Amino acid sequence: MRRDQWPDGEGAKPPSRARMVLTALLLGLAVAFIALGTWQVQRLFWKLDLIARVEARIHADPVPAPSGATDQAEDEYRRVTAIGLFEHGKSVLVQAVTERGPGFWVMTPLRQVDGSTILVNRGFVPSDRSSADARVGSELAAGPVSVTGLLRLTEPGGGFLRSNDPANDRWFSRDVEAIAAAKGLADVEPYFIDADATPNPGGLPVGGLTVVAFRNSHLVYALTWYALAAMSAGAAYGVMRRRFV
Repeated sequence: MRRDQWPDGEGAKPPSRARMVLTALLLGLAVAFIALGTWQVQRLFWKLDLIARVEARIHADPVPAPSGATDQAEDEYRRVTAIGLFEHGKSVLVQAVTERGPGFWVMTPLRQVDGSTILVNRGFVPSDRSSADARVGSELAAGPVSVTGLLRLTEPGGGFLRSNDPANDRWFSRDVEAIAAAKGLADVEPYFIDADATPNPGGLPVGGLTVVAFRNSHLVYALTWYALAAMSAGAAYGVMRRRFV
């Protein structure tokens, strides 16, 4: 009797070709899972290196704010200093949720001596203090100011699942290009500065609330992929060894 004619019942086997196809499929999955696990390990070391470099920038001495295009890998979260005149009349409020609760970031253009402009996130104001009248004490400085903080990259589009609405001056992300266009600003740097905790006149806005945190689940993902690889390899071994009923 041929193998493909074995009767059903106790001790019956599936065709050997089917076992081989299933085994090959399971081994292929095991190889794919190992590759994915290895990729996650590589991502883990990349993320750890990124975190170390960012930590070094945050705690380094400030450098002059750069001019022109920035390299995300080299400039983000770098401590910088800029000197110029605030244009308080062109400030915008960007919705924010912080450790102090909901409210707004106050984004104010800083016009530098060379004529270029940098948007500065001067800090947080609660919702009940967001009107210009409520924070008038913080906008008295008319002379040159020095701002130190972290260089941040623009946040285009919006946030909080809503798009920015320049026409109605409603902002949900710190979109440098869109804010510059809405306020008629020229020669604007493609980044903004998160001001540090240096107190502002009148106590508002409150700076220094930048949260620097990087999601790092690559080790968990790697272990998951390797576990699936082991399970697939074990199942392949079982298929080759087991006598099916």
